[in-house]
Amino acid sequence: MIGQQRIALFIDGANLYATTKTLGFDIDYKRLLKEFQSRGYLVRAFYYTALVEDQEYSSIRPLIDWLDYNGYRVVTKPTKEFVDSTGRRKVKGNMDIELAIDALELAPFIDHMVLFSGDGDFRSLVEAMQRRGVRVSVVSTISTQPPMVADELRRQADEFIDLAHLIPKIGRDPAERPDRPRPSVELGERPRYQGPGLERRYGIRQAPAPEEDQEG
Repeated sequence: MIGQQRIALFIDGANLYATTKTLGFDIDYKRLLKEFQSRGYLVRAFYYTALVEDQEYSSIRPLIDWLDYNGYRVVTKPTKEFVDSTGRRKVKGNMDIELAIDALELAPFIDHMVLFSGDGDFRSLVEAMQRRGVRVSVVSTISTQPPMVADELRRQADEFIDLAHLIPKIGRDPAERPDRPRPSVELGERPRYQGPGLERRYGIRQAPAPEEDQEG
């Protein structure tokens, strides 16, 4: 008997936001979670985003708080402001390293990594996960001009899922109010599982190991 595949979602928040805006729809994150729960045993769903420091109100804060109380592990860090060689002020908020470290540390606990990003910098991470026996799906789109996914990342993945094809399953009804619920314990509490090592850090409740057919 083959057990359910263990899945982990890794969402590059800024990249996914840009992709959905280009496609002209909003994601219903509750539906997204249910969609991938139906495909196997969902070990963890990570959402990565940078936040502007010293900003009294951030438009993304309600989303982050809602995700944090409704089944996602949100990873944030402050953006950094710098001046480039032309004297222009720019803001940097790259979460690639955080995502890569979490993915590599989680690799022994999962069978399938689903990466929501089109950033070509993740190609090396995808290859590293594959060497560890993890199947990798990349979610982005080639339905726009230009495509939102780097060609080298799409080719490296075991499977490419066009986000445009997921709209009927994870898209938010345009008739719904654009504001999301304010966080409260009634919206749902994050499960907290106790255990050593990675289990404590990531809150993993491992699925039973798949049974293998034996001859004899």
